[in-house]
Amino acid sequence: MGRGEIHEVFVVIRVLVADDSALMRLIIKDLLEKDPEIKVVDTAGNGREAVEKAERLKPDVITLDVNMPEMDGLSALKKIREKKLGNVLMLSSLTREGASVTIKALELGAFDFVAKPGGSISPDIKEFADEIIAKVKAGYNARDIRERPVNPPAPGIHFTSEMKAVVIGISTGGPRNIMHVLPFIPPDINAAIFLVQHMPPGFTGPLARRLDERCALKVVEAEDGMEVKPGTCYVGKGGYNMLLSSERNGFRLVVTDTPKYRFMPSADVTMDSVLTIFRENTIGVLMTGMGDDGAGAMVRIRKAGGRTIAESKETAVIFGMPRAAIERGGAEFILPSYEIPAKITELTGVRRLNAKE
Repeated sequence: MGRGEIHEVFVVIRVLVADDSALMRLIIKDLLEKDPEIKVVDTAGNGREAVEKAERLKPDVITLDVNMPEMDGLSALKKIREKKLGNVLMLSSLTREGASVTIKALELGAFDFVAKPGGSISPDIKEFADEIIAKVKAGYNARDIRERPVNPPAPGIHFTSEMKAVVIGISTGGPRNIMHVLPFIPPDINAAIFLVQHMPPGFTGPLARRLDERCALKVVEAEDGMEVKPGTCYVGKGGYNMLLSSERNGFRLVVTDTPKYRFMPSADVTMDSVLTIFRENTIGVLMTGMGDDGAGAMVRIRKAGGRTIAESKETAVIFGMPRAAIERGGAEFILPSYEIPAKITELTGVRRLNAKE
């Protein structure tokens, strides 16, 4: 190698594809190997075969169908996670049952999911190809986060009469990491929480229901015209943006398919809308995810006198979104996920509950 000559290191990501459909295995293999950085080392037709081949081949990423014979996707995922055989990307059908199982899989440790296209020949196949390639690459770079104890809100948190707004933007790795945050927020928090999780239509409803089961807060999927109240978390609806409108007697949600964004719901759009109304009483939180959605809004929140929190590299599965906020100066606090609930509660305060609440 001559002086000054630079040779780029070429990475090959080794992938195991597991799906009960032989046709889908072939389609996924062909799509992935169109990218020169990806090599499908083998395929599996059921969960048991996927676990056995993962043990032998030690792939970087395993794409795992939710519904498979002999051993289903969730059972295979548990074994793969127990044996640390590779990062798992779930493939889900666009059905209510498929969405619910996928949310469970993400909680169990799959780093992300891709919704399967409707048929073997579909106008969505190009979008599916782009997404699965991007997420396999994200899976190669994803960190396997060791669980840490959550710091509960400290006793003696101050009471406040001024309602605040917390907007959380999160993407890849989000359904697992948000479980380190929302279940530890007290129900008497004097703030409404707006959760923007990048997900397609049909998946945010099951996510909201799962969170509601696990949280002291009330958690609901956002609906147009819904009244905004403290102590409630509103989950942005997949395929729509979540905005806020101010009325004489309070605030209401606006769920709309505009403005068009690459990700809908968009963290930037929701944060900016909330900031317009709550101004310095806005708390922006940006957590794990690819890209930079929300990073610009975090800067604007901080400049307006609001408070901002970015998840640290220590716990972010993908450090893209929080890193972008940090690099632009939009992060006042940089914290691991397990320290975020205590900081949110400290910044918002709690309200005195009356007998009706």
